[in-house]
Parts: sequence; C-alpha cells; structure tokens
Amino acid sequence: MKFKETKIENVVICESEIFSDSRGHFFESFRSDLLEEFLGFKIHFCQINQSISKKNVIRGLHFQKEPLSQSKLVAVPKGRILDVVVDIRSDSKTFGKHLSVEISDKKKNSIFVPKGCAHGFISLEEDTIVSYLVDNFYSSKLDSGIRFNDSDLKIDWGIDLDLAKISPKDSNLPNFKDYLKEDI
Repeated sequence: MKFKETKIENVVICESEIFSDSRGHFFESFRSDLLEEFLGFKIHFCQINQSISKKNVIRGLHFQKEPLSQSKLVAVPKGRILDVVVDIRSDSKTFGKHLSVEISDKKKNSIFVPKGCAHGFISLEEDTIVSYLVDNFYSSKLDSGIRFNDSDLKIDWGIDLDLAKISPKDSNLPNFKDYLKEDI
C-alpha cells in the first residue's frame, strides 16, 4: 500500500497495489500495521458501516463528538464518490479548511479521516456502496454534523445542488460558525 498526505493533517489517501491476471484481480484494501506506521499512532477499528446511495445523494457532513469521536477509513467497493473532509479541530493549522477527493471501485483507493474532522460525500454513480471502518461505536447522543452547503465553507460538490438528494436531517444541520459558539 502507498499513502499520500493531504493538505489536512492526518487525512491520508490510501492506494492499494493491484495484482491482476486472467482470473481478475487481488489487492489489500487495509493494513493496520502500515497505516499506523505512516500515521505514527495506533488505530483500533471496532465497527463497519455501509451505505448504498443513488446518484447525486449527499450524505454529511457528519462527525461524532467527544468522548466518542471517530476516525474513519472510507472505501468504495462499488461505484464512485466525491469524498469531502472538513477540519473541525480548533487547535489545527487547517481548522475550517476542507478537501475533496474522488474514491472509487476502479481506483481501489480509500481515505483515512482522523478524529476531529467532519466527513461527507456525494455519490457520483447509481447504487454506489460506501463502506467505512470506525474506531468508536456509534452514539446517537454524540452524533452531529455541519450543513453540506455552508456558505463559509464553499464546498464544490460538482453538481447543481438543486439536483442533489439530501435527507431532511442533513438539510437541517447547522452551519460551521454555529459550532464555533457551541465549542465542538
């Protein structure tokens, strides 16, 4: 596996080495020892989440508050997404910044999203499957998020947002500035 740093600290693009022959292909989609060595800290994933989305579905921007904040390793076994990460760590050099990266079944890539970052994606193909490992169990009491179309973040989702399919919950999430008042 190869790892690439991004402009946000500890957000890492993971690229698998693909071995192909006439039967198909093989690749390692995750190696804890290699990722931990690259990051310089241990990760203990304890839950796997999966979603299946129609084209133009936006999910996010989600995160879980302390004491059960979550790191995530996001992969796409089928289809293609534009994955978006927002740094909400107030002590970070990139606080309030975001990045977008395409993750797909063709690329066999994934993205590691550390604790303290909000995460979301838009499905770029019909019936896209997104699978992600998390290092803390889900807690509805600590579940939180930021509005996907926050005017200060200016995230380019790659489509006219009138075409986006968004849940009522995600449509009603607060803007990023509102979290500054709440001390995330």
